[in-house]
Amino acid sequence: MIKIKSMGYQTTLQNFIANSGKYQQQPFLHQPVDGQWHVFSFTDVEQQARTIAAGLLAQGYQQGDRIGILSKNCAQWFIADLAIMMAGLVSVPIYATAGENTISYVIEHSQMKAIFVGKLDSLDAAMASIPTSVLSISFPYPTVTCSHTWQAWLTDYQPLATIHQPKLNDCMSIIYTSGTTGNPKGAVISHLNLASAAQCTANTNKTTRKDKILSYLPLAHITERSVVESVAYYSGCQIYFVENLASFIDDLRYASPTLFMSVPRLWAKFQAQVLQQIPEKKLNFLLKLPFIGSIIAKKIRTKLGLNSATVFASGSAPISLSLLQWFQKIGVKIGEGWGMTETSGLSCGNFPFNADSLGTIGRPIACVEMKLSEQQEVMIRGDAVFEEYYLNADLTEVAFTDGWFHTGDKGELTIDGAYKIIGRIKEEFKTSKGKYVAPGPIEQMLCRNSDIEQVCVMGLGMKQPIALVVLAEGKDRFDSRIRQDILATLTQVNIEVESHQKLDYIFICAESWTCENELLTPTLKLKRESIEQHYFKLLPEIVEDKIIVQR
Repeated sequence: MIKIKSMGYQTTLQNFIANSGKYQQQPFLHQPVDGQWHVFSFTDVEQQARTIAAGLLAQGYQQGDRIGILSKNCAQWFIADLAIMMAGLVSVPIYATAGENTISYVIEHSQMKAIFVGKLDSLDAAMASIPTSVLSISFPYPTVTCSHTWQAWLTDYQPLATIHQPKLNDCMSIIYTSGTTGNPKGAVISHLNLASAAQCTANTNKTTRKDKILSYLPLAHITERSVVESVAYYSGCQIYFVENLASFIDDLRYASPTLFMSVPRLWAKFQAQVLQQIPEKKLNFLLKLPFIGSIIAKKIRTKLGLNSATVFASGSAPISLSLLQWFQKIGVKIGEGWGMTETSGLSCGNFPFNADSLGTIGRPIACVEMKLSEQQEVMIRGDAVFEEYYLNADLTEVAFTDGWFHTGDKGELTIDGAYKIIGRIKEEFKTSKGKYVAPGPIEQMLCRNSDIEQVCVMGLGMKQPIALVVLAEGKDRFDSRIRQDILATLTQVNIEVESHQKLDYIFICAESWTCENELLTPTLKLKRESIEQHYFKLLPEIVEDKIIVQR
């Protein structure tokens, strides 16, 4: 186990206070409101955080009490998080897209005392699930009616003169997993966990005050919390937020980030937007031309708002090798990262970018160690790895073996020492022939076809597995050309896999899988069990074609 003192960590709060003292009136957070950009300096953020901390302590809360944050990303999310730390309390973030049952469960399970509520696409779940016994404070945006308001607290209280100084081993946050099944688990994340992950991530990517990052992936998820928020406190880089989905591209272009992180589904949407403007064959031809190719690539990056970026990342779910290779052709060199809630964000990644490691998750960052078990399960330990699930000693006990955390991911180690994730062990299924199939690698192979945006391979108890697919935006599932291309992809994939992995057919679904229809988690992972249950009754009893289109 890596020793705490070996890396010279400071808590995220200490990192922020140090940078606030250094940069004072220089810009830190950029928040769009009604199309206008509002800039918060380091001093603005610190003074507001100290004031909100005073408001929390005025309610009589004791050290360690749990305080929730339910909001889309915004400057006040950062400030509330800092205020909770300054008051010696523990933050409990909740996804802005969470349903009524999840919000109620997290509030009750964490024994939450108060909750900050902010920007939400729908107010119904929050209104139905926040009990009157939990004090609520509204961010300065249209949201649910709360018992207190952000602006009133900034007016009514004075900045806290003496802030709490947490120890590295103190609990900083309880982060509930976005779990694909059952109730979410609460991972107890210490100041050491998040500080170590953030420091090593920033050092790996050489993040400095000069960098700019767009914060739009959910802050309730460990990746954004660690790789964006905590890295900003450590490095002093500037953070830009997004006003809404409609303004995303404009906000991205305005921010012109130097580091940009996304998830596979959004990278696929970026690709689809480009290919809607120019056919893939024509683009491939132009990109191969000397001089002209580089001009075309730069125009595409500029139009996407990514021309200033030097570090690109993808995480949360596996990304297909073909998509990584496509982006590499336009000068967007995406490093794939891997981590979990329990490991405090990025734990392993292809950073700095190495083209030879494309299709792998690279190597572990400095604050963790990784290995493969005899069953090829990825095991991890180190300063960034949590120690327990909140109020769940039994689950905690089975999660560790001799200090090593069981990630549940099946992996491989390449000749040059890079890790590759094959899939989740629990996602493997047995066909009626008694053979086990790992869906992940087959799904990645199908995604070579840029017409396919989402894939779920299923086959529990079936003679052969099948694939459910959702086409990219703007693609017509009844288009015979597209069906022929997908048939060609299916034929090629079936040539490459073993006999028990060969797909019987592909079923093209009528609608996308989203958080709203509860077929994706808030971090856009597949809810496999829900997808299979939803579509099983729609599958044909007699199969006559290899490509079946949902009517």
